[in-house]
Amino acid sequence: MTSRHLNPLLFASVAVAALVGMPVVSVLGNVLSGGTGAIWSHLAATVLPDYVANTLLLCVVVGSGVIVVGVATAWMTAMHDFPGRRLFAWALVLPMAMPAYVLAYVYTDFLQFVGPLQTWLRDSFAWTKDDYWFPEVRSLGGAVVMFVFVLYPYVYLLSRTAFIERSSGMLEAARTLGLGPWQSFFRISLPLARPAIAAGATLALMETLADYGTVSYFGVQTFTTGIYRAWFSLGDRVAAAQLSAALLAFVVVLLLLEWRSRGRSRFHNTTGRRRQLAERRLSGWRGWLATAGCALPLGIGFVLPAALLLRLTLAESEAPLGPQFITLARNSFLLAGLTALVALTLAVLLAYGARLSKGVVAPALNRLVGLGYAVPGSVIAVGVLIPVTRLDHWLAATWQNWSGENPGLLLTGGIAALVYAYLVRFLAVALQSVGSSLGKITHSMDDAARSLGLGQAATLRRVHLPILRSSLFTAALLVFVDVMKELPATLVMRPFDFDTLATQAYTLAADERLAEAAAVSLAIVAVGLLPLIVLSQQIARQSARPRG
Repeated sequence: MTSRHLNPLLFASVAVAALVGMPVVSVLGNVLSGGTGAIWSHLAATVLPDYVANTLLLCVVVGSGVIVVGVATAWMTAMHDFPGRRLFAWALVLPMAMPAYVLAYVYTDFLQFVGPLQTWLRDSFAWTKDDYWFPEVRSLGGAVVMFVFVLYPYVYLLSRTAFIERSSGMLEAARTLGLGPWQSFFRISLPLARPAIAAGATLALMETLADYGTVSYFGVQTFTTGIYRAWFSLGDRVAAAQLSAALLAFVVVLLLLEWRSRGRSRFHNTTGRRRQLAERRLSGWRGWLATAGCALPLGIGFVLPAALLLRLTLAESEAPLGPQFITLARNSFLLAGLTALVALTLAVLLAYGARLSKGVVAPALNRLVGLGYAVPGSVIAVGVLIPVTRLDHWLAATWQNWSGENPGLLLTGGIAALVYAYLVRFLAVALQSVGSSLGKITHSMDDAARSLGLGQAATLRRVHLPILRSSLFTAALLVFVDVMKELPATLVMRPFDFDTLATQAYTLAADERLAEAAAVSLAIVAVGLLPLIVLSQQIARQSARPRG
């Protein structure tokens, strides 16, 4: 009886896992079967060394930067009291609402030779172009700065939680042994938080590897720009697949390094209750130095670019795009809403199937589905387009043989293939949120529902879903915002004459129409603030809890 109930859910888990894994299999299959070709040989002899060098350099420098900024701000807000700490505790996550490519557009306009800053310097000091040196923002170094100040919140969130939850008892013991604040940090808190720091840095680096808008706009040659060039400029799907496989190898190495960094280490609280350590009061110049240290990444990553976006939008009377803007917003909301709805439905199905399963197959398949978030959008786009295009042509030929009419491209000609790519990329976000919340519901509630004669579907509908309402909303909102900001897969897979806010912002910025790009970018940032407001409220409530 039970097996008959579990079979449909297990079958659904297998089907979803197969669909999520198909793009990666497609990429690897084309690499193995497609040969090298003249274009791949040309790429390997000319630009491939630059792809490898730039990608490695980005990983090393961005990884170091997000760790330094994220850990420093997390340690200050978690363990110290200084002017503005309660504000910074939640506000430091706001740069996550600012896509890196939007930050690139804003700072290019602000820092370029004819921008406000250099113009003010020349007017104030009567300088000419040859009288001073100014760093070039559109460079590899500029891209590193954009990534660091947008992605450090990944490390900040995870390491701050680790500092709060894991450090209290051991830090008290360290104080009794005579260790000072710095010794306690380096010898106790930092080792305890190492798994969280590694996980946050890995997430930040995966976002760096997946980025296309920033590196393309700054002229930095990486694997994502190479994939786009091979597919569209050179028309070679095999070369695009081979570059995608190389990029995927970087992601696999990152995941392995993160896994190895944890090793067999396990960290547990041995106290009977979670008790936060009273913050160390920083007064005088130390307190204001801590305030400045937290204000700097917040200002660079969110406050200043948001103000510059607003200034650009208001300064250009024709910046709002009128009816075209409405069309772009409608397209973006359609894609994001549809993907969020389907992702939420599949996440509930998969999470509930794993809850009911007595074996290890369903949970293992859910973990496999979760790996989709680690695959860059450009790799997913190539992996989806190759098999789906073949299926599209087969369906069109079959339909024409039956009816005598050519229906065109049914999947890639519309948004179906694009939504599928989004699901492969972001289903893990919804599954993580739904699965963790469902796991907090005691199984005794399932037993009570069965004793009242409710089946599995009725138990889900009448017991679990009402309890999960807030988690379901959060999961849908996270997927919605991720789709709104997604650029690489959308650029590659969008139907002809179908633009979104993200693609239009990139196109306008590439054409140096930064005022119009600012209006579109501001809309993306505004939507991205929605889940962060919810998250910030949770952080503020956590910070306001009584101590001791």
